[in-house]
Amino acid sequence: MNTRHDDGSAGDADYGAIGATYSTYRRPDPRIGAMIAAALGDARSVLNVGAGAGSYEPLDRAVTAVEPSASMRAQRPAHLARAIDAVAESLPFPDAHFDAAMALYTVHQWPDLARGLAELRRVTRGSIVIMCGDPIALKSFWLADYARDVIDVESRRCPPIDTIAHALGGDTRAVPVPIPLDCTDGFNEAYYGRPERLLDSRARLACSAWSFVEPDAVERFECDLRRDLDNGTWDVRYGHLRRQPEYVGSLRLVVGTP
Repeated sequence: MNTRHDDGSAGDADYGAIGATYSTYRRPDPRIGAMIAAALGDARSVLNVGAGAGSYEPLDRAVTAVEPSASMRAQRPAHLARAIDAVAESLPFPDAHFDAAMALYTVHQWPDLARGLAELRRVTRGSIVIMCGDPIALKSFWLADYARDVIDVESRRCPPIDTIAHALGGDTRAVPVPIPLDCTDGFNEAYYGRPERLLDSRARLACSAWSFVEPDAVERFECDLRRDLDNGTWDVRYGHLRRQPEYVGSLRLVVGTP
């Protein structure tokens, strides 16, 4: 869907409506951040496309941020550079302008994925680091038992890893990202061992897939999960996850070098 919402959001989700508390619930996790930093290598200038509120932007490099949503740009902390209002498919930079580029939790929002990735490659001399979900692996997450609509929406929106790799070209690898039990970045799988957190409507709002689900489906999810937590059914099936220090789910780093 090729849409610009009232606050400038590009893609299918309206971050003017759902992004108000995003920076509260989607705080960068340092362990995931370390993997992103390592993937960027020794790059000094970094482009961050779909930068949102600035999660995972390295502080020891020159970062140029691009973000079309006014709501998300407004949530960027004062110590980060102000984001440029632009979209991935039309980047206002000359060829080979940056040492590296990053695009985190955003490619599923791009109306024209191939064009956006081609633009990233055009303006980047070195590595491109994309954090995204593997739509196949996502279906194994326990949330599918309680909110299949959310998993279906998310898996439909996530482009296949092979599609991203093919569009980037060059030498591309996909690396699984372990999710820590106390992960501070509140995407759905971050709560793999803390299911109670997904009963918080504000936490769900920070995961855009929930905005595409009908209210009655969300109500059923809340009733079913609350019931199974109260009667112990969830813990019988999945209680081991409460003690599992990491979960390897759908989260991937796709790293492409020319």
